[in-house]
Amino acid sequence: MNSKNIIYDITPFTALDYPDKLACILWFAGCNMRCSYCYNPEIVLGKGNLTSKQVLKFVRSRNLLLDGVVFSGGECTIHKELPDIVYEVKKCGFLVKIDTNGSNPDCLQLLIDNQLIDYVALDFKALPDKTYKITQRNLFSKFAESLAILQNSSIPFEVRTTVHSQFFSRPYINKMVNFLETAGYTGIYYLQNFRNDCNTLGNLINDNGKYLINNFIQYNIHIEIRNI
Repeated sequence: MNSKNIIYDITPFTALDYPDKLACILWFAGCNMRCSYCYNPEIVLGKGNLTSKQVLKFVRSRNLLLDGVVFSGGECTIHKELPDIVYEVKKCGFLVKIDTNGSNPDCLQLLIDNQLIDYVALDFKALPDKTYKITQRNLFSKFAESLAILQNSSIPFEVRTTVHSQFFSRPYINKMVNFLETAGYTGIYYLQNFRNDCNTLGNLINDNGKYLINNFIQYNIHIEIRNI
């Protein structure tokens, strides 16, 4: 196992980040996007503090106490060591959830093919016309490929979007919903309000997001609002 420091920190316990499960969170340092609303700038721009050996020692100590382990960041899939770490976590009997921006569909496919993940949260940043403005990267096609991979798998997953009124309007979100429906997605689409209670990567004004609550075109996809 590689001893390179790639994990920024560990959240020892969460009852919110893995649906219906008790879990810990492994925060992987670094990201290939620079989203203005990102509330983990220290993780995105920082370096890892923990080796995989240190992390696995902690995870093994939580056996019989937790149901699962959440791999988050930053962006965990940019690290080539990820599949090996996930494999060791699965050997301990834990369920595994991946939080990803969908920019590495090859890694996602590898994890699925080897039955290494049990749940995925996929970030839908925007449609192609705004992806670069929000993320500073042109990676929409990779996201679409990751969505198709998940659609063709049996892995439970959710799609979610963080929303700030500087970038999103109700008509624009309706277009995003329409894209998901056209792609065949039938799960819950989570809209997450911009967080005003912490430092973010960009200099965005405070935004309460309450304009999101009503007036969506009714599609077959169910929309839920988080962080109100």
